[in-house]
Amino acid sequence: MNSKNQLRKIIIHLALLCGLILTIAPFVWMISASFSPAGQANQYPPVFIPKTVTLEHYQTLFSRLSVARYFLNSIIISVSITGISLIFNSMAGFAFAKYRFPSKQKLFKLLLSAMVIPAQVTMLPLFLMLNRMGFINTYLGVIIPGIASIYGIFLIRQYIISIPDSLIEAARIDGANDFYIYWRIILPVSKPILVTMALFTFMGTWNDFLWPLIVLTKDSMYTLPVVLANLMGEHVQDTEMMMAGSVITILPIIIVFLALQKYYLHGIMLGSIKE
Repeated sequence: MNSKNQLRKIIIHLALLCGLILTIAPFVWMISASFSPAGQANQYPPVFIPKTVTLEHYQTLFSRLSVARYFLNSIIISVSITGISLIFNSMAGFAFAKYRFPSKQKLFKLLLSAMVIPAQVTMLPLFLMLNRMGFINTYLGVIIPGIASIYGIFLIRQYIISIPDSLIEAARIDGANDFYIYWRIILPVSKPILVTMALFTFMGTWNDFLWPLIVLTKDSMYTLPVVLANLMGEHVQDTEMMMAGSVITILPIIIVFLALQKYYLHGIMLGSIKE
């Protein structure tokens, strides 16, 4: 029996190792190709360790193609949407979790039902509304649709439900108003789910391609995913430069995820608590 269990463990670990290799191999090749001389990335079999390391592709991206400007655009939009959405989503989640008002459950179910509507369906009316307000080709045109999300409200609500009502009642007995309770009690206690939501929002906004492409028309205001798509069209034969652009695009996501991984896992586990 022990030998069978040992064999089963070995097979499972080998399968996991194979899955890990298949998962990270494209990423390792992408990094390797970005530091390789022109033409080396098209060799077969793929080269995972470049024979000669060069930074010419990164230098070209930052000096000739002004990638730093597009990187800054992505930072401004992603950080703004993440910060503003945390405020709105946490306020709405707090209200749905701890407040009593008429038709609360019906309104919440209506919000959840709206999640089945594809985002692409709402893009045209949303574009027309923002166009009438004069927000097309502005940062606000990209930021406004992302300042609140149904999923964010739901996720934060599910977490705040687990906070004891006695904690809030004790604060009210001590004379605390609703904003004080929200700011000084709910937000600090909800840190794991807020970090998780911030990570989701930042990653989704940073990787968003379609909406910035629709709203922004000036090249100087493009975000990194849009510029990367244009780069692939203009330099389709320059594989190494495209891989360098891809590395620059995904590097902030990896850094943010690794920095917040502990809170992310904790928030996901506790955010699954239901009524």
